[in-house]
Amino acid sequence: THVTHATFEPLHLPLTEPFAIATGAQHAAENVLVRLTLADGTVGLGEAAPFTAVSGETQGSTLAALESVRGRLLGRDVQAWRPAAEALSDALALAPSARCAVEMALLDALARHHRIPLHVFFGGAGTALDIDMTVTAGDVAHAVTSTRAILGRGIDTLKVKVGALDPDADAARLVAIHQEAPQARLFADANGGYDVAEALAFLKELERADVPLSLFEQPVPASDFAGMAEVTRRSKVPVCADESARSAKDVLRLIREGACHAINIKTMKCGMVEAVTMWNLARAAGLELMVGGMVESVLAMSASAHLAAGLGGFTYADLDTPLFIASHPFQGGAHYAGARLTLDQDAPGHGVTLR
Repeated sequence: THVTHATFEPLHLPLTEPFAIATGAQHAAENVLVRLTLADGTVGLGEAAPFTAVSGETQGSTLAALESVRGRLLGRDVQAWRPAAEALSDALALAPSARCAVEMALLDALARHHRIPLHVFFGGAGTALDIDMTVTAGDVAHAVTSTRAILGRGIDTLKVKVGALDPDADAARLVAIHQEAPQARLFADANGGYDVAEALAFLKELERADVPLSLFEQPVPASDFAGMAEVTRRSKVPVCADESARSAKDVLRLIREGACHAINIKTMKCGMVEAVTMWNLARAAGLELMVGGMVESVLAMSASAHLAAGLGGFTYADLDTPLFIASHPFQGGAHYAGARLTLDQDAPGHGVTLR
């Protein structure tokens, strides 16, 4: 169970449409594939999905960060995965997606070696999740077209990217979406694009237009914990922290300051191992849970789905980015049918292999 080979290679994933959020857009996912081979020939796969607009990471910086820890990976026993993760977390502190990819490959290799699925490793609570799909940032016409396409897939929870426009213009998009899909459950995700006054104005506008919002994600910038707390206090809609919840330490602070009702756990922000600590903290504090991701292929999304389904207790699953990826070199992993994401009950590891 010792690592004998480690390879890191660029992964270019063309998208069906630009993935636009308040702080920027991605036209293709420039990710990184991590492959770890054990002494018995078992191969574990991991994926890093750096999203420059969110974390400042790039494909190039991720590859460089991974190269810098190659020496620490070789010879490691994957059965001692927690010490391995701790040793790497310091070296990769500024490269969370690289850390995530390495931990994903370590755990995948371990689980494949012992022939158990990752959902069992994480707790065996379940093998299925109900997902939403994203309406990326844009104008009213784009919002309506996207809504029709999403409903056509059989998905009726829509996560609308807001915060790139002013609150009135964003509210108008939500009004149009609600008219198009009156039964749909709606989330709004500002990716930190508003200040407190704008966030509250946006909520007020939706209330006036009688548009029901089920969740309001990251209304204000990541570092504005006081602003998150104020919106949380004054909002009738549950507030979810995403960019403000990058680590277990962040989650502890959010809990202490009453700065959210829910947190979005994304392994690309914190790695696979710390994600479990964040889950434990959130559960103990009675926060709701969302599992999400950056612009990831079926590989990383399957690993996150195993984590969330295996641990259980997730109210929201935002694992739709594979649906935006036009082509990829993988097979297996999470199966998407309408709003239902299902994992293979028996495939070892995360179940994704290279074609």
